[in-house]
Amino acid sequence: MKTELSSHIRLDQVSKRYYQPESELELASLTRFEKVNTRIVENSDTGAALAAADIAHRIAQCVQLKGQCVIGFGAGKCALKVYDELVKLYFADKVSLANVIAFNISELGFGVVKGDEQSTFVRLKRHLFNKVDIDPSNIHTFSQEATHENVHQLCKAYEAEISEYGGLDLVVCELTKVASLAFNEPGSPSNSTCRLMMLSDDSRVRVAEAFQREHAPRTAVTLGISNLMSASHIIAVAWGEDSAPALHATVEGRMTDLAPASFLQMHHSAQIFADLEAGTRLTRINYPWRVTSCEWTDYLIRRAIVWLCQQTGKPILKLTNKDYNDNGLSELVVIYGSAYEVNIKIFNVLQHTITGWPGGKPNADDTHRPERATPYPKRVLVFSPHPDDAVVSMGGTVRRLVQQGHDVHIAFETCGDVAVADEDLLRTMMLSEKISRHYDFNDHALSGLTHRIRQEIASKAPGDADSEDVRYIKGQIFTCEGIMSCSYLGVKPEQIYELNMPFFTSEPFGHGRVTDDDVAIARELIERIKPHQIFVADGLSDPYGTHVRAADAVLMAIEQLKHEPWTDACWVWLYRGQWGQWDVDQVEMAVPMSPEEFRVKRDAILKHQSQIHDAPIRENDDDDKLSWEQSIDRNRAMADLYSRLGLASYEAIEAFVQYHPLKD
Repeated sequence: MKTELSSHIRLDQVSKRYYQPESELELASLTRFEKVNTRIVENSDTGAALAAADIAHRIAQCVQLKGQCVIGFGAGKCALKVYDELVKLYFADKVSLANVIAFNISELGFGVVKGDEQSTFVRLKRHLFNKVDIDPSNIHTFSQEATHENVHQLCKAYEAEISEYGGLDLVVCELTKVASLAFNEPGSPSNSTCRLMMLSDDSRVRVAEAFQREHAPRTAVTLGISNLMSASHIIAVAWGEDSAPALHATVEGRMTDLAPASFLQMHHSAQIFADLEAGTRLTRINYPWRVTSCEWTDYLIRRAIVWLCQQTGKPILKLTNKDYNDNGLSELVVIYGSAYEVNIKIFNVLQHTITGWPGGKPNADDTHRPERATPYPKRVLVFSPHPDDAVVSMGGTVRRLVQQGHDVHIAFETCGDVAVADEDLLRTMMLSEKISRHYDFNDHALSGLTHRIRQEIASKAPGDADSEDVRYIKGQIFTCEGIMSCSYLGVKPEQIYELNMPFFTSEPFGHGRVTDDDVAIARELIERIKPHQIFVADGLSDPYGTHVRAADAVLMAIEQLKHEPWTDACWVWLYRGQWGQWDVDQVEMAVPMSPEEFRVKRDAILKHQSQIHDAPIRENDDDDKLSWEQSIDRNRAMADLYSRLGLASYEAIEAFVQYHPLKD
C-alpha cells in the first residue's frame, strides 16, 4: 500500500537536480557546505533499498578480501527498515551473512534480552538474524550479567572481543533526531568508549515509542563514539522530517559533542542515506541559490524572498537591488528587471493567502482567494487523528466555518487512549462510584469493574500495556472531551464521528500497520458525506507515528475516490500545529484570528482536561510547555512572521497547504 502520500508535496516543490544531480561536478557544487557524504533520495523505501545494497556490496568485498566481515548493528527504527531490505536481498540470493560476525552496538538497561523485555538485541534477531544465514555463534551482544558494579569491566571485555576479530569493518546505525549515534547522548565526546549511559528524556520517549511501552529504561550500554569511528566504514540512515534538524547539524554544522553524530565529519568513509523529508534543512534543498543557479519556480521565489527578509530584517516591499545582489539573489533582479517587481509579485502572492473565509466568500470575486466562492454552503469534513488535534491545530478555522454557515463534520480517527494518564482514569472511576452511591444504583458490576481497574493500575509495572478495559475507558474520557470541545466551537454533536481505526486499536500504542480496513472506514465516511472540503492532519512531522498512519488512511481513501464525479468539487487541505508548522513559503491558505477569536480557541482546547496539565506525551521534555501550548505559540509566530514581512498584523494565524491527488 502506498504510504506517506502527503510527502509528494515536497517532491512537487523541490527540483530533482538538487538531490540527484546529473554529474559529479554539479554534485560537488551543490554539496560544498556538506562535510559528510550524504545521499538524498525521494523516500525512505528507496533509501533503505540503496543502503541495503551498499551493505551487501561491502560484505561481499570484505569476505573476499579476508574471509569474514565484522559488522556493528544498531536497532533504531530507521535502521530496521534497511534490515528488512537486506532480508529481501538474502532471499533473492544477492547477499549472504554466513561469514558475518555481528556485534550489537547498544543495549537498553543492562543487556537483558528476554523476549518480553525492551531489548535492541531482540529487535535485531526478529528483523534480521533469525531470517538470514548468519551463524548464531557469530552473533555477539552485551553481557546479561552486567550490574552497576561490573558494567565498566564488561564493557572493556566487549571492546576486547571486537578487537579479537580485527575490529569493525562496518557499522550500520540510525541518526536520531537529537543527532546521536547508538545511545551516545548529546554531550558524548569524540573519545568516548563503551560505557553505561543515562538516557535523556527524549531518548526514553523514542525508546518507549519504538517498543510500544509507556516507559523506557533510564540507562543503556553503548559503544562509544571512538568505537564507532574506529570502523572501516559507517552507514547511517535518517528518514522523516523530524530528522531534518539532526541531519543538518551532523552534515553542515560544526563538530560538537552536543551533536555526537557530527563527529562523522572526521571519518574517512562515512555514508549517510536520507530521504527528502530528512534533507529539507540542508542548503542544497532549503536554500539552493546559495550553491547553484536555480530553476526559479513560484515556490522557490517565495522561499528566497522570505529568507532574504529574514537576512536583512526588512519587510518585502523595502528590499532593494543591493539586498538581492549582496545575498546571492541577483538572478531574480535580472529575471524581473528590478527588486520592486519581485517584491510586488511575492507580496501579492502572500497577501492573497490570507482569508477570513476559509470556506470561500459567497458572492465574491474569488480570482485571488485561496478557496472558491461556490458552492455555498459547503459540506466540510475534518479528520482529527486524536480527539484534540482538529481543535488544537485548526480550532479557529473550524469555528469560522461554522459561523459562516458551512455544514461541518469532524471525525476522530483514533480514541487516543495512550495520551490519558492513570490519574484521569481513577478520577473518572471515583466520580462514577460517588454518583452510583448517592443515587443508590446498587450497581455491583460498576463496583467490580472499578475494583479490578484500581488493582490493575496499582500492580502495573513501568512499560506494561493497559488492559482492554483500561484502554476503552481512557479512550472514552478523551473522546468525550473532544466532543465537548468541538461542540463549544459550534459543531453539532451528531456530526462528530468516532472511527476507531484498526491500526490504532489493534496495537497498544497505535503503531499497527495501516491496512485496507483503515482505508475503508475513511472512504465510507467520505462517500457518505460527499464533502466539498476535506481537512487532513499532515503527519510527517509527528515523532510518534499516529498522525502519519492516520493521514495515510485518509489520503489513500481519497486516492481511491478521485475518479468519482463529485470529487471534482472536493478540495483537500493539509493542516499542522500539534507537531510542527508549515513554512510560510509553503502556505496556500492563512486563516487569521483576532485576540478574542484566539481566546475562544484556547478555551476550546482547555475542554480537554486530561491533556492540559500532566499529559504523558510532551513535545519536548526540555520545555515546560505541552504540545498544545507549543501549537498556539506557532499560531502566534506565524502571525508575527506575516507582520514582519510587511503584511497585515493579526493575533494568530492557522496555515494550510492544498493537497492534490496523485496523477495516474
